[in-house]
Amino acid sequence: MDKRRPVVALTGATGYIGGNLLNQIQEKADVIALSRSADDKENTEHVTWRSCDFFSLKDAEKALEGADFAIYLIHSMKPSAKLTQASFEDMDVILADNFARAAKKQGIKQIIYLSGIIPEGEKKLSRHLKSRLEVEKVLKAYGTPVTTIRAGLIVGPSGSSFPILAKLAKRLPFMLLPKWTRTKTHPIALKDVLHSLRKTVGNKEVEHQSIDVGGPEVMSYKEMMIKTAEVMGRSPKVVDVPLMTVQLSRLWVMLVTGAPKEMVYPLVESLEHPMVAKNKVEGISDGKIPFKEAAKTALEEQENDSNMPAYLKPNPTGKDVRSVQRVMLPKGKNALWAGEEYLKWLATLAKPLLWTDIDNQKRGRIHLISKNNPLLELTFSPDESDEFRSLYRITGGAFASIKENSRGRIEFRQIPDTQECIIAIHEYEPALPWFIYRYTQANVHLLVMYLFKKYLEHLMKNDQHEEQAGDRKEIAEA
Repeated sequence: MDKRRPVVALTGATGYIGGNLLNQIQEKADVIALSRSADDKENTEHVTWRSCDFFSLKDAEKALEGADFAIYLIHSMKPSAKLTQASFEDMDVILADNFARAAKKQGIKQIIYLSGIIPEGEKKLSRHLKSRLEVEKVLKAYGTPVTTIRAGLIVGPSGSSFPILAKLAKRLPFMLLPKWTRTKTHPIALKDVLHSLRKTVGNKEVEHQSIDVGGPEVMSYKEMMIKTAEVMGRSPKVVDVPLMTVQLSRLWVMLVTGAPKEMVYPLVESLEHPMVAKNKVEGISDGKIPFKEAAKTALEEQENDSNMPAYLKPNPTGKDVRSVQRVMLPKGKNALWAGEEYLKWLATLAKPLLWTDIDNQKRGRIHLISKNNPLLELTFSPDESDEFRSLYRITGGAFASIKENSRGRIEFRQIPDTQECIIAIHEYEPALPWFIYRYTQANVHLLVMYLFKKYLEHLMKNDQHEEQAGDRKEIAEA
């Protein structure tokens, strides 16, 4: 009797890493290929395509159903809605938390996560690396074994870092290279990264481990740019510039390459950190392909590939909004409390003009003067909530465009093992004309969230004063 083939859920299956990995994994496993745009894909004997939006916990649970292992290649540096009012760090937390919760529910045996090398001893990480580390912690928070593959610059035809580096090498007649270009890093060929990921799936020996991977050469970004130019048959003049700051470098890279600010800024900020593989595992960590060979292959594949680079693809169309803010909760409070407190607090925000009506089912209606037509109606969803995640569906109101399949919602989500809380609106479609909404209601929402954040900070200060007063009283009585 044939041994059952394992089932691997692969996120980002239409991306440049996921797409290449898909071809290799299906040789020995059945694959659930996950993408936001999988509806037009045809299933094969060993590949089942599923469309999935990992901002939705329900979608995540359906996506991972039937899988033994799951590979996490999700990153949110591109806008995910027509209007995205959110940092990539906060969106990445939501995506990782949904994935980890779904993995726990579906009995996933192992999560394999592709991250970046975290430099040892650095007290202040860049936003990008700090976020990658936070995602790793969230993925581990629900008990599913996680194996993290940490790579530096991946030399491949698409993605983010190498195509940007290649554009700099191609477009500049001479290179003004700031200090960060002398930072050491550990480039690795895409083929070697795929090998590392493939060797990790189902490997019990590396469960709960974070593994650095790198190619055969440790190099500076300056050396990589010079060698990339050589592969192109170019020899631009190189001038070291000691005064150019990271802030100026971000702008310079963005202007030369045409890559968007959302992608360039976090990546350039990370280049100040040395990223050299140290936590190694034999057979997984050590890439074999030299940089110039990897760069030549990547440039040839990029030239033959008619697909538009991911960062140049247009932003999402439609009329939906995603808005995410991070706040601190008072000690002992959780996400369930935060949702209830938010509705109560709204009732006090602009009395008597603005007020809320909350019924026994925790359905909140936000009114402007009149009782007849609420601005928004938020309906608590007990089946999708717990003490660390509280979800309200947007079910009506003059400000909301409610359709048969509307998925608009607001959620309060506590980051595991912290007092930080993510407050997020997803897939909200405003009833106002888009131009009016964009410059009125959207900005009012940001103001309201800012005021709620300040309100929570005020509560925390009061709690601290009460604790200090109690401590002084105890000391005095002693």
